[in-house]
Amino acid sequence: MPDDKGQERVGEPEFAQRAPAVVRTIDSRIVYENRWMRVREDAIERPDGSRGIYGVVEKPDFVVIAAVDRARGLIHLVEQYRYPVAGRYWELPQGSWETRPDVAPEEVARAELSEETGIIAGKMTRVGDLFLAYGYSSQRYHIFLAEDLVQGETALEAEEADLVSRAVPLAEVEAMVADGTIRDATTVAALGLMRLKGLL
Repeated sequence: MPDDKGQERVGEPEFAQRAPAVVRTIDSRIVYENRWMRVREDAIERPDGSRGIYGVVEKPDFVVIAAVDRARGLIHLVEQYRYPVAGRYWELPQGSWETRPDVAPEEVARAELSEETGIIAGKMTRVGDLFLAYGYSSQRYHIFLAEDLVQGETALEAEEADLVSRAVPLAEVEAMVADGTIRDATTVAALGLMRLKGLL
């Protein structure tokens, strides 16, 4: 039986979407900006009337690509040094065009895949998009499945000079996720979404 805290709602899941609470922006200022990101600090008023501040990181949306060689059961990964965490890690190819936010995500995905791995995809399928960390950032990433692969030459940028790529069996990729070798959340989420959609 329902208790007296509220009416029982038959069939409604616990995570059902509620009406959004509106947080009002009173003032906003840019506290840091460079080519790749902007940090904004907003003065806000909550629905109960209390006030506070909210820091928001603005970065361009980016793409992540799973290049799959179905005939051999392989997925292409890249490894590079990630300065903020001072380590080299394996991940799916990914990137953004900071100076050209008007370019369609699929075009960016094709170019980033080619630049980082040398692979040209005959078929590119959009899987979906996710927010990277919506607790503090508006940034999203668009997930693509690349197939019908032809190997070409890489065109690495200066920031990617240490990047290496390798084709890895799917079972090994999943083991790398499970044992913590792959620690990039974007890669894990993209692989998981593709698995849920029956694309892997």
